[in-house]
Amino acid sequence: MKRMLAAGNQAPDLTLPDAQGRPVRLSERWRDKHVVLFFYPKDHTPVCTKEACAFRDHYEEFLQVGTAVIGISDDDAASHASFTNTYRLPYTLLTDTGGVARKAFDVPRFLGLLRGRATFVIEKGGRVRMAFNDRFGAESHVRAALAALEDQRSS
Repeated sequence: MKRMLAAGNQAPDLTLPDAQGRPVRLSERWRDKHVVLFFYPKDHTPVCTKEACAFRDHYEEFLQVGTAVIGISDDDAASHASFTNTYRLPYTLLTDTGGVARKAFDVPRFLGLLRGRATFVIEKGGRVRMAFNDRFGAESHVRAALAALEDQRSS
């Protein structure tokens, strides 16, 4: 069984489309700032909505520590646009059609079948600072990411 990409690893540099269909290259985001990259199963589902809104509600805290927030699922651009508009999400959502990014980050599946939920804190330059996996603890992803960024500031 493959293990999820871990702290200390270099993050894979991928290009994925955003909610408007524009290509976003991950390395361009982490060139000048830290990035919180969270993988979630599906737009407009209860736990995913709770997680997305938790990142929204703490978005200013991420900005204050020089960190971009990016969500990734395999939903298409239209679904991401609807999700963003419905819940006023201030950050970028990327489409991972075919699961290329999930495979590159080794995001585990739940019970071997369902898409997993994982969050990575990526430092400037692309090194993974933290990898966190919790299928049902939507808000725990935000807390773990903020704690990793705080640890980074104090080290």
